[in-house]
Formats: sequence, C-alpha cells, structure tokens
Amino acid sequence: MPGTTVFERYPPSDAVLDAALADTRLAPLWLDLLPARRPRPELVGDATADLCVVGGGLTGLWTAVLAAQREPGRRILLVEGKRLGWAASGRSGGIVDSRLAGAHAAQRWPDDAAELQCLGRANLDAMELDVGALRLDVDWHRSGELLVAAEPHQLAQLRGGQRSPDTISAGTVLPDTALLDTAQVRAEIDSPGALGGTWRRRDAATLDPARLVIELARVAQDLGVEIVENSPVRALIDRPDGVDVVTAGGRVRASYVALATSAFPSLLRRTRLLTLPVYEYALATEPLSRRRMATLGWEQRQALRGLGRRSHWMRRSGDDRVVFGGYFSQYHYGGRLRAAHEDRPDLHRELAAHLLTTFPQLEGVRFSHRWAGAVDRDTRGSGHYGTAREGRIAYAGGFSGVGLGTARFAGEVMLDLMSGQRTERTALGVVREKPAPFPPEPAVFAAMTTAQRALDRADHRGGAHGPLLRALRAVGLAP
Repeated sequence: MPGTTVFERYPPSDAVLDAALADTRLAPLWLDLLPARRPRPELVGDATADLCVVGGGLTGLWTAVLAAQREPGRRILLVEGKRLGWAASGRSGGIVDSRLAGAHAAQRWPDDAAELQCLGRANLDAMELDVGALRLDVDWHRSGELLVAAEPHQLAQLRGGQRSPDTISAGTVLPDTALLDTAQVRAEIDSPGALGGTWRRRDAATLDPARLVIELARVAQDLGVEIVENSPVRALIDRPDGVDVVTAGGRVRASYVALATSAFPSLLRRTRLLTLPVYEYALATEPLSRRRMATLGWEQRQALRGLGRRSHWMRRSGDDRVVFGGYFSQYHYGGRLRAAHEDRPDLHRELAAHLLTTFPQLEGVRFSHRWAGAVDRDTRGSGHYGTAREGRIAYAGGFSGVGLGTARFAGEVMLDLMSGQRTERTALGVVREKPAPFPPEPAVFAAMTTAQRALDRADHRGGAHGPLLRALRAVGLAP
C-alpha cells in the first residue's frame, strides 16, 4: 500500500495496547533494577588533583579509568553533579556499536574511512578485553547487529540498489558481515515484516549500561580515583598553572580538566552551541517466559536496527525482556532538559504499537518500564573533540546516539589531546575539525521540527529525500 509504513498497515488494536501499557512504570529499566546504592560524599571545601574529570557518566568514568591505567599514582578526582550514570548513560538501550562517528563520516572524511572502521573495531575489541580483564559484571554479549529491512525500498538498499549512508557506515564491506534474504533473516528473528537483513556479526555488542557505570566506578576507585557525587560544577576559573573547578560546595585545584558533560550545557562558552539535547524514548517488556521468547527466534541475541529514515533499535536483556526504542526524537525549545520531557504517553504508546507490529506474537505481554533520555547531537552527527585554556581542558561530545561505545574512545582522545602527543586518534578529521555551531533560537527549533517531519515524509515516500530534507542534511540539521 503506497504512502504507508508497515506500522500503519498492521497496527495492534487499542484494547491490546491498553492492556500492554496498563501497569508500566515511568523509570529507566537499568537504573530501576540496580540494587540500592549509598551516595558517595559531596565535595566540601578545597581539593587538589592532577586531573579533574567533570561528569560521572560513561565518558567520564572511562576517562578516569584509562588515565589511572596510563599513569598509576596520578591524583584523579571525578566530580558528578547528581548520581553516577543517572542521565544518558543509565538510560541507553545498552547497544555498543563499533561505529565512532555518524552515517556521513565516510563521505565527509574519505581518507579516514578505513581508519575509522579499524579504530572502531579496535575500540570494541578493547572493551571486550576490559570486560574480561577487569571482571566487569555487565551482561556482555557480542553477537553483532542485524539491520532489518521492513519495506521493499529498504531491501533495495541492502542489496546495493540504493546504498544509503547507513548501510555504508554500518560496514557492509567488512569481514564477518552477511547479507540475509527473507528466509534467512526470519530464521534469525521471527518477524513477519522482515524482508531481509545485514548481519554485522562482530560490530556490535549488548550490555547492561547501568551496571557498566557501577563496575567502572568500582575499578576507578580500586585504581585510586576519588569520586564525589551531588556536586554540580558552577564554573571553571583559570590559574597560571591549571584550572579551578568550582562546585556548589567546594573547589578543585586541578592541573588538567576533562569535560564529559554529554547533553548538558557546556562549561565552555565557546562550545555551548556545538551540542543540542534531543530526547529519545524507550520501552521494556516484562521478562518473557522461555516459551514466549522461543516464538521470536532471536537465539543469537543480536542487536536489531531498522533501516527507515527514522529507525528503531531493539535488544534482549539479560532477564529476557525485549527493550525497544528510537524512531521518535524530540528537541525542546531552548534546549531545556526537564524531567517532564520524559513522560510522553503518546510516544510510548506508538512505540508499543510498533513493537507489537514487529512481533505480533508478543500480544498479551505487558510493558514494565517506559523512559526517555537526552542524546547529545552536533550538526554533523559525528561527535567532536578539542582543547581549551592552552591545552589544560579537554572536551568531547555530540556522539549522536552511538555514545555507549564512543565513550571509551572519547576518553582515549581527551587523554591524547591533553598529553600533546599526536596519535592515530588525534590525526582523524573527526577529531581535528570542529562541527558548525547550531543557530540560535528560534531558528534551531524550527529547523529540528521541520527535519523530523521531513524524515517522516521520506519514510512514507519510499525513503526518498525531498529538497527540504536534502538542504537540512547539508547543514547538519537532519539525521
């Protein structure tokens, strides 16, 4: 049926959705399942550090761990404004991708394309080694990612008839990548809408992101890193020999500072317009019985991703829930981060409908959790890195949805930049070049809203981009 998507052609009934969502808890699944944690102390008074890491999400924690491993005995203090992992890191879908940059990186930096792929695979390999060597209890499964076509034009992309940036950046030419026809993809996942797929067998893994936060904090402290919570940073003040990090209750006299603040406003005025917070939404089912899970196939536990201009992601949790999200991205005027933005029953209901269309055999299953998190986006969707204050401050951000894997790479890059040494990482165009800043309001709100509507139209028109979407993409305002 032209002009519709599979989700509009085969929707579940309202009664089925009402029952599925009746007892859903508005809370991030991974954080909700953590055992009770005692808060770490706040920063009170003055402290001294060779390196102060600002931000207690995965980028900050990886930076602290890697710094302590590079220079044992270095005085490292990590400062978190609330609780470790409470923001994007604890709200992630838990899919770790080998991609280090967005879909257009290969076209923007063609000379770096092969190096980006190699470094991305090496970063994922290093994470896997760390899981074992550091004994990280994070429910790690490296089963790859299955890109699933649900419309004929998406199948053409997989077959090479319309090689989209997504399929190129996904690494379809790499080893360990298999093109699956309809029968083969349905042997992996028993979804009636699956027409074909590409299985990137070694280029993605799944884990529990909140447990990764807790485990990295444990490792960091074992390495001598001091961690404080509930200590929001108010300002950065230059000193002749370093930077003072001023919090609500104290001050850190640091030689170097690594900023890992994700979607939150940058503490550096010059980089404040490089990142926008965009909310994405997710759902988790109740744990499925062995019999119910068997109806889905999915024995290899691959991460799943759609190929629409607006696409979903999906994965199995350790206790056999289906965790599902993506598709809807919401930017709020002024880039405001508010808890109220997470409570969107309309979007969560539509996500639930999409999952039940994908797997109609889940009818009768209840959703246990619904939540949202703010993704940090920049205008090129590739992440950005840099230094300030004569190299005493390093920063990274704008990971645009692939931050769970890029967090570790970003820690390496920031440490490289502060060391002043040129490495294979700092030589990349994505590190050397800065993205264009976003325009001020109201222009950015209008552009982001228009881009979402244009992406929706593209999915209803066989994936074709109209002139408006092409123009917005050219300036980085469409994914």
